[in-house]
Amino acid sequence: MSEKLWLHRPSALARQALVLYSALIVYGSWYPFSGWRSLGLAPFAYLFDPMPQYLTAFDVVTNVLGYMPFGALMVLAVYPRWRGTPAVALAFVLGALLSGTMEAVQTYLPTRVASNLDLAANTLGALLGAAIMSPATGALLDRGLLRRLRLVWFERDRAALACLIGAWPFATMYPAPRLFGLGNWPRELWLHFDSTTQEALLAWTPQGWHVGTWPALAAAWLPDDRWEAVITTLNLFAALVLASLSVRRHAPRVRLLLLFIVATLCVKAGATFLQSQSGLAFDWATPGALAGLIAGTAAALLALPLRRRLRAALAGGALVVALVFVNLLPVNPYFDVVLADWRQGRYLHFNGLAHWLAWIWPYAALVWLAYVVEQAWLKRRAKRA
Repeated sequence: MSEKLWLHRPSALARQALVLYSALIVYGSWYPFSGWRSLGLAPFAYLFDPMPQYLTAFDVVTNVLGYMPFGALMVLAVYPRWRGTPAVALAFVLGALLSGTMEAVQTYLPTRVASNLDLAANTLGALLGAAIMSPATGALLDRGLLRRLRLVWFERDRAALACLIGAWPFATMYPAPRLFGLGNWPRELWLHFDSTTQEALLAWTPQGWHVGTWPALAAAWLPDDRWEAVITTLNLFAALVLASLSVRRHAPRVRLLLLFIVATLCVKAGATFLQSQSGLAFDWATPGALAGLIAGTAAALLALPLRRRLRAALAGGALVVALVFVNLLPVNPYFDVVLADWRQGRYLHFNGLAHWLAWIWPYAALVWLAYVVEQAWLKRRAKRA
């Protein structure tokens, strides 16, 4: 009886994914969040504008596809309270309200143009996503094969970790100096300061902490391709180990992790192909990156028999070491050529979102690990009390 009641609980994963995806929509719609101004137009005046004279199938399809996950996640998030037609209608209404609000606020952004066509395409996308997901909701969340596999293969109450792991392939899309070299925003921030600000900040730190000569010293330890292998190994190992924490021991963990790697590389290659002006999909597959892929995969598979706590500690340590190297090592000059080949204009807001995701993912993973450690400590303390 308790198992049946658990099966009919709302999906925490779907609700957290809906909140996350809604936040991504807000970010993509209002990026870069600067230059706000008023042109004397009412925020909803765009609703009565004539249709644009020049339409591109790319823009319409992109707007439709962008809101389809929102509609699908909305249907999953409100289940089982809302099912069938009411759930689809709710997704349609909330999709229209969300898109209408995003377009209205764009009236005050200089880089955006509020458009009733975008509103219509986004609303259609929410409706299509909800309509496609609605017939499969019960089978997916209650009695379907995927639900049974989730109960048998994966740990319960790991929704936050699942969202974190699901975001990692997309965090790797944006070009990095070294494959999977995420989390380099401290370096970017430091280089953004002028020399006077840097000297003022260094004046507040002990002399031994000054990092002016560290990049050159670190670069002299190994050639650049070896450093790329090290960084790729550490980050891939950490991501795979974190993914394994939510998988039960009797599940096909090796096959699931290999599938996760394949999915990540497909996302990376697809994004590179779409964004690269030269049409290259594997320009990131350097000898160092390939060596890191093999080493990181092998290390993660070898760590599977270890206890979950030890694996979590190893993943945290790998992330910390990788972040130190990513922010310390000098950037290969060849990376400027790769970045110049990346189309920044066509997917401006998508690129900004991908860049931020690449910046924050390792720190979000460390925050989650710190939360798990705190919860384990509180439980142990409660038992002793």
